[in-house]
Amino acid sequence: MDNLQLVLGAPMVDPEEEAFVVFSQAIPSLPLGAIDSNASELVITVQDKDLTIRQSRGLLTSNRKQGTTGAVVWSVTPLFADFIASRNFLTEAGYLGPTSIAIELGAGVSGIVALSLGPKIKKYIATDQDYVIRMLKQNIVENLSTVFAHNAKQKSKKKLANGSTQSSPNIDTLELDWELDSIAHLPSVLGLDDGQGMDVVIACDCIYNEALIEPLNTTCAQLCRLRTLGPQGNPTLCLVAQQLRSPDVFESWLKSFHRLFHTWQVPDELLTEALRENSGFIVYVGIVR
Repeated sequence: MDNLQLVLGAPMVDPEEEAFVVFSQAIPSLPLGAIDSNASELVITVQDKDLTIRQSRGLLTSNRKQGTTGAVVWSVTPLFADFIASRNFLTEAGYLGPTSIAIELGAGVSGIVALSLGPKIKKYIATDQDYVIRMLKQNIVENLSTVFAHNAKQKSKKKLANGSTQSSPNIDTLELDWELDSIAHLPSVLGLDDGQGMDVVIACDCIYNEALIEPLNTTCAQLCRLRTLGPQGNPTLCLVAQQLRSPDVFESWLKSFHRLFHTWQVPDELLTEALRENSGFIVYVGIVR
C-alpha cells in the first residue's frame, strides 16, 4: 500500500461525503451509456487499433430475468481500456507489467479491455455469465490479428478443465456469476500457485442495480484475498470504472466498497482526459482490508 499512497495520498475516509462531492460536479447529460444498442457491430478504436465488436440486440431486449446488460458495449469501456493499456501510475508503481495477471468481472460481450490490456501482461481473464460468454470469446478471437499482429497465428482455442476457452496465448474467458459462483476453484483452474492470486481485479460499469452491489463487492474482495503477500509483494488492486448515473445507487456501492476496501478516487492528473472530472465517468482503486 505504501507505493500507492505515495501516488494517491491518503485513502478516502467518508464515503457519504465522497458521494456528495462526486455528484456535485457538472455531470453531462448522458444516455444510460450504451454506445449504440441498435448496432449489430461496432468499430471501436483503442490505442490506435480498430476493434470490430459484435453486439446482440436480441439478448439486450430479451426477458432474461438475470439481466441482459452485458449484450452491448457501454461508453466507459473503451475509455477505460485506453487508460489502463497506456503507461499509467499502475505501471509506474509496479502493479501492471509483463508478469502481471488481471481478472475482469462483468466483461460483457465486447472483450475490449481484455484485447487492450491483455497483450501487455502475462495473463488476462475476462469473466461474465454464461449468456454472453460465446460472443465474448468470438469478439476476442476475431480481433486477435489486430492486437497480436506480430503473432496472429497463435489463435488457440484449447479447452481448459472447467470449460473456459483460451482465446490467445494469454487472454482467457471464464464463466463467473457473482451471485452464484464460488471463486475457490479459480487458482487451480487458472494454474495459479498457492497464494499467487491476481495483480489487478477490474470491474467496468458494473454498478447499476442495488441488488448486485453486495455480490459484486464481496466477489472483488474474495479475489483480492487470494494473494498471500511476501515481504516485498504488492497487494491485489481492485479497479472500478463507472459511468455516473443514480446518486443513490452510487452511494450505496461506495459505502459497501469502503467497508471492504481502503479506497481512493483516481485524481484527474493520473487519468486520461476522457475520464476526468465533469466527463460523467469516475475511476476508483481499492486495496482489501
